[in-house]
Amino acid sequence: MKAILLRKSGGPGVLAAEEVPDPIPGRGEVLVRLHFTGINYAEILSRKGLYGWAVKRPYILGMEGSGIIEAVGEGVDAARIGQKVMVGSQNGAYAEKIALPQVRAVSAFEHFSMAENAAFLVNFMTAWVSLFSLARLEAGEKVLVTAAAGGVGTAAVQLAAKAGGVVYALAGSQEKIEFLKELGAAGAFNYREENCFERLKEVSGGVDVVLEMVGGAVYRESMRLLNPFGRMAVAGFASLDLQKWNPFSWWKTWRDIPRVSLMSLAHKTAAVMATHLGYLLANPERTLEIFRELRQFVIEKDIRPAVGRIFPFEQAAQAHAFIESRRSIGKVLLEHRGGGQEAVAGAAAGGSKQ
Repeated sequence: MKAILLRKSGGPGVLAAEEVPDPIPGRGEVLVRLHFTGINYAEILSRKGLYGWAVKRPYILGMEGSGIIEAVGEGVDAARIGQKVMVGSQNGAYAEKIALPQVRAVSAFEHFSMAENAAFLVNFMTAWVSLFSLARLEAGEKVLVTAAAGGVGTAAVQLAAKAGGVVYALAGSQEKIEFLKELGAAGAFNYREENCFERLKEVSGGVDVVLEMVGGAVYRESMRLLNPFGRMAVAGFASLDLQKWNPFSWWKTWRDIPRVSLMSLAHKTAAVMATHLGYLLANPERTLEIFRELRQFVIEKDIRPAVGRIFPFEQAAQAHAFIESRRSIGKVLLEHRGGGQEAVAGAAAGGSKQ
């Protein structure tokens, strides 16, 4: 099969498809032929050698995708063969096939296209854990989502709005701002504009919950917006731009890492929390419980992932470069040959951004 092994860190050009042996499902595992692979910012950090949760190189990148179970290992019900699934894993999804524990291959949404299913698991679980499992968002509360036009951000805007939150969103272009309003944001602001946070404060009067994924100045300004009893969930650090060969970048990275002072929190009576979805995989029972809650909510509220641009699998390097250009909106996917053009058409018909 074709797969993309990360053999060395570097720019997008280090990503190239090569032939590797097909994986064989072991005991308790399933083999999934992927139709689509979802790209996450964590994989960009992994490519740069900056992701602490990455396994030792060389390894196949990729945390999620959608496809069909093709074979099962010992101890797995053979009736699962042919089932449409979403997969979530530490790595292995930048490939035509992936073998993984059966608990990490969950039934796909029947009313989603396969592209939408590939865009769901990591982003929506991260947004749900941040907003509800941690921050305990309640109807009527004001919510700020930073980096709101990305995969996690578009999921969070929809989830928070459908839960009755008053959602404010930050993005870096007018196109993204208009799209976020379509998703349910009460207000959206361009963080590149000098008076962005002043206008946000005037409009919102402060916020009760923040989902923060940028770091640096955005993190610091978002902290100032927290109302008494406010909660901030940190789920990313998109401003991270450490260049090992550039000592000046070391200082900027150190300065921009999100930090919190207990005394400043005491002055506000506020909380700062953090999540990393990968570490929850060590507790599959709790993870599945959270997923079932999310799945029920998404079906009841008729929420769909915002699928952005879809690249052929062989163009993973171009897909990474596109995300790093900050022009992407919604989830960026890789499509495997034979993944089914009907899946892409279905995503477009379902209202995803193509």
